[in-house]
Amino acid sequence: MSHVGVPWGTARKRRSLALLTTGVLTLPVLAGCTAGDSGSATAAAAPQDIAVAGRGSVAAGGTVHWAIDSVPATLNAFQADADGSTTRITGAVLPTLFPLDARGRPQLNPDYLESAKVIEREPRQVVRYKLDQKAVWSNGRKIGAPDFVAQWRALSGANSAYWTARNAGYDRIAKIERGADDLEVRVTFAKPYADWRSLFSPLYPKEVTGAPNSFNDGARTALAVTAGPFRLSGVDTKAGEVTLVREPRWWGKPAKLESLVFRAVAPKDRGQALTEHKVEVADIDAGTANRVAAAARGNGPNGQPLAHGPGAADDPAAAMRSWAMAYGSNETEAAAARAAREKARAAAEAYTAEQNALRSYAVRKSLEPAYTQLALNGESGPLADERVRRAVARALNRQELVDTVLKPLGLPAVPLGSHVALAGQPGYQDGSGALGGEDKEEARALLADAGWTREGAIKKPGGAKAGSEAEKKEAEKKNDKDGRNGQSGNQGSNQNSSEGVNGDDGRNGQSGNQGSNQNSSEGVNGDDGRNGGRGDDLHVVGDDGKPGDADKTTTGLRILAPAPAAAAHSAALLRQAGHLAGTGIPGDATATIAAQDQRPGGAAGAYAPAGTAAPAPETGRGPLGKDGQPLNLRFVLPSGPGSEPLRAVGGKISAMLDSIGIGTSITRVSDDSYFRDHIAAGDYDLALYSWPATAYPATDNRPIYAKPVPAGDGSLVVEQNYTRVGTDHIDQLFDKAVSELDEGAARDLMNQADARIWAAAGSIPLYQRPQLVAADKRLVNVGAFGFGTPHYQDIGFKRPQPAGPPAQRKQ
Repeated sequence: MSHVGVPWGTARKRRSLALLTTGVLTLPVLAGCTAGDSGSATAAAAPQDIAVAGRGSVAAGGTVHWAIDSVPATLNAFQADADGSTTRITGAVLPTLFPLDARGRPQLNPDYLESAKVIEREPRQVVRYKLDQKAVWSNGRKIGAPDFVAQWRALSGANSAYWTARNAGYDRIAKIERGADDLEVRVTFAKPYADWRSLFSPLYPKEVTGAPNSFNDGARTALAVTAGPFRLSGVDTKAGEVTLVREPRWWGKPAKLESLVFRAVAPKDRGQALTEHKVEVADIDAGTANRVAAAARGNGPNGQPLAHGPGAADDPAAAMRSWAMAYGSNETEAAAARAAREKARAAAEAYTAEQNALRSYAVRKSLEPAYTQLALNGESGPLADERVRRAVARALNRQELVDTVLKPLGLPAVPLGSHVALAGQPGYQDGSGALGGEDKEEARALLADAGWTREGAIKKPGGAKAGSEAEKKEAEKKNDKDGRNGQSGNQGSNQNSSEGVNGDDGRNGQSGNQGSNQNSSEGVNGDDGRNGGRGDDLHVVGDDGKPGDADKTTTGLRILAPAPAAAAHSAALLRQAGHLAGTGIPGDATATIAAQDQRPGGAAGAYAPAGTAAPAPETGRGPLGKDGQPLNLRFVLPSGPGSEPLRAVGGKISAMLDSIGIGTSITRVSDDSYFRDHIAAGDYDLALYSWPATAYPATDNRPIYAKPVPAGDGSLVVEQNYTRVGTDHIDQLFDKAVSELDEGAARDLMNQADARIWAAAGSIPLYQRPQLVAADKRLVNVGAFGFGTPHYQDIGFKRPQPAGPPAQRKQ
């Protein structure tokens, strides 16, 4: 899957951000629930899909090429630019003391530990680790207390010479002591730490963590000392490969594969890489998964042509007509027909070749340990009001949104009910009741209570009349505010601003130039929808001028009468966005905009021939506003290939909000800038992105929901809370949970925090992300791992079955 880089803070444990900026659809392993798990009985679950096989049926030897997004910038998992590729590699070559099982629960790793447990709680918490006596580093030195001490000192935050990106938990350690020998390690905490199992994974040798230089630079591109079933053989940035080979000093069950090569393949290129057999394992998007599934269907009986792909729909009659055209008496038509037949033949041959290549793969699917949320930026604007945020949430049919993504894949389609646990995890509990489900009447009531009404959409501040000099001057000020429009004088722009088109900061409006409607439709207003930017795609929802809905101006973007040449172009753009039914603008290019009627039932921006009466609106429907400013929210979505499912969900959300009078301006931005320039920078009102799940929510989730605090320069310190919505009470519940050593009590505190997060309505969880993995059919113990940590030593090619009747084959 694709990951977007994040500027992580150093005060909390870093988590990998999983933004849905591509169509790579991946899913979490959620096994059956036990009776003692709170809320788990109603949780959606999907099994791990890795083609499980016993080691006895796995052949020794062979190489597997595994697609990753890119060669990692660093092999030090504790640095800011570590990513998912770093995690994949370090998981195979370094100790993980508590890997996660299929339900996301940390389990003691017997390859490294004989035992690990809390042996004292008072006066201080003490954890004792007993290491496996056979556990050694690749240089022959035993893994022991010196490695624990060095990693603690590097990550505690006490020495700023270490360039670390996380120190949560390590900063609570008071001391680390050697026990009876170096294989016994006693860790004493200054403050209780419930998530102590999260520490020392991965565990680096003291050769890496013992000095700032080796930590900062030495472990970025090389790991001379490792301790896993594989060791690092080489990093070839030019070829885009990281090669691991079987570790001869490994004391556990030996790796089945001789080598494991992580190959950099962009998500959009993975279908081609599979076709060319450049990789055997790859996370893929739904489109590629469909191609692999189609290949599995193969040719018909007796080698008949494929029943899908180019030319598959041609029946004998159609084929005969094509032949007749190609060899008819009309030479011009015949030449064109022959060219078309040749093009179709070439496409069919290419498709058949691709299908033949893809037939050797299987799609393995589950639910990924990550969830997609609707984020509401509460820092400023209408969403700073909790009532407006709650209204947005109450307008959503979350089941419909979940069905859009998961139902076509045959995966459990149940809306996610928690911010702190995923379905199937111990302690999962649906806390959405603290906010409430879909209720459009309640949503409208909340908006009315916040001052957003239909009358407010047409009311002018200060009692100014339409067309007055005061209004025109105010309009000119709004157009030029912050220099965003980039125009010193707009023809006819007074009408534009007098109706509050630009909004508080001018983001949502037009420049007022003749034909300026195309400005916003094409996205020439810039990266953030403002004039003078670099031109992202802006799509406006809610001002569609459809019959029976003519008075909607929910987006704040009123379509003014454009110049004749621009009118047809504007209509074409709106038609592409699904805004106009039928053929678009009635009449010819001289069609004009119907005069706006400010009375109830009047039209606002509806295309119609001059003089056409405005249709009546739906009862109780219409744009909401306050002091003449429409209620419009800027919805930022990624534009890259593969992000179609996310955009589909965004479109449905916009339609749901439009039904209660909230307009949305959908701005599509490049994947590279989506997180950096918009989510992290706070340049959005609504956005869709994902967070990974965790076995340690008290530690890992706190920075995501922490209340922003003012910095010395007047800015906000948001940690990873990119919605800017938080409360002191939520922070206090996280702080209590992270110090609570009773697991049941800690889960109760987390569920209390989750209910408060729901009520604050800054983040609305929608669904767990799907996980689709293409794997060579011969491979076993690899695929859609879900929550589970891969057992790299068990991955390999299945032994071929001996020939003969099944009864004679060796079992």
